[in-house]
Amino acid sequence: MKILVTGGAGFIASQIADSYIREGHEVYILDNLSTGFEKNINPKAHFIKSDISSPAILDIFKKEKFDVVNHHAAQIDVRKSVNDPIFDANTNILGSINLLQCCIKTGVKKFMFASTGGAVYGEQEYFPADEKHPTNPVSPYGITKLAIEKYLFFYKNEYGLSHTILRYANVYGPRQNPFGEAGVVAIFTSKLLKNENPIINGDGKQTRDYVFVEDVVKANVVTLNSLSSNIYNIGTGIETSVNQLFEKLNNIAGSKAVEKHGPSPKGEQARSVITSDKLFNEFHWKPSVKIDEGLRKTFESFKSKL
Repeated sequence: MKILVTGGAGFIASQIADSYIREGHEVYILDNLSTGFEKNINPKAHFIKSDISSPAILDIFKKEKFDVVNHHAAQIDVRKSVNDPIFDANTNILGSINLLQCCIKTGVKKFMFASTGGAVYGEQEYFPADEKHPTNPVSPYGITKLAIEKYLFFYKNEYGLSHTILRYANVYGPRQNPFGEAGVVAIFTSKLLKNENPIINGDGKQTRDYVFVEDVVKANVVTLNSLSSNIYNIGTGIETSVNQLFEKLNNIAGSKAVEKHGPSPKGEQARSVITSDKLFNEFHWKPSVKIDEGLRKTFESFKSKL
C-alpha cells in the first residue's frame, strides 16, 4: 500500500514508518520539522517537508493517490494548549480537517488517527477507562483530539472514509524529545544523564499509564488493514506515579539525585489509566514490554547518543 505518515519525523510516527517499510509498504512522510528531526526519517521513505495546514498538500495527494493516511502530526503539549488554545486548535483541528478534505477529494481509503487515551477522558470516573468511558477532557489538547474523533465520524457518515482511532496512553521510548514540557520519561532521563536533578511537578502522586513505543507501533501495524471504523485504547492498564517513575529511572541511572518538587501545572489530570481489552479481543494485541524493561531500553538508547 501507499501510506502517508504525518509527523513522520517525530518520536512515534517515525518508528511506525520504519515498521510499515519493513512490511513492504511504500511510505511517504509529511513533516514540517518543527518538533521532529530529519535524522529520524527512514532513508527508504519519501520525505515531504510541509505543514498539514498548507493548501499546497492537496497537489501532493492528487499526484500520489495515497491508500492510507496515518495522522500523527500535532501540537502535543498539554500545558502549551492551556496557555495558547488558539494555536492548539489551529494546528490540531484545522490542520486535521485540511488532511481529511484532501482524503475525500483524492479517494483515500482509510484514515488512522493518533488520539489520546488520557486527555479525552478527563478525570476518570472508573479505573481503568475503556472506550465507553465518558469523554470530558480538562485541557484544550484533549478537546481538540476529541473534536477530530467527531469529525472522523462525520467523514465516515458523509463520505464513507474509514478510520481507526488509537487512543494512546503515555507513550515513552527511544527517540522521544527531551526538550519542552511533553514526555516526562525523556525529560527525566536526559536530566539524569547530565547529572542534573529532575524537578517533579506537584506532589508527584499523579499517575499515568506508560506504554512503550514498540507496542504502540505494533498496534498501528495490526489495525492497518481493517476497514471497520473503530476506536481502540492503547495502554497497559497499570498506573505508575511520577514519584515511582523518578525512583525507577534514578535506580537505572545509578544516580544520587534526590526527589525535588516544583509547582503543580494547570490542566493536569490526577490519575489516568486505560484498558486495551477491546484491541486484544479483536486483534490479539497486548503490551509486551513492562515498564522496568522499557525504561531501561529508553535509558540505554539515550545514553548511547551522548
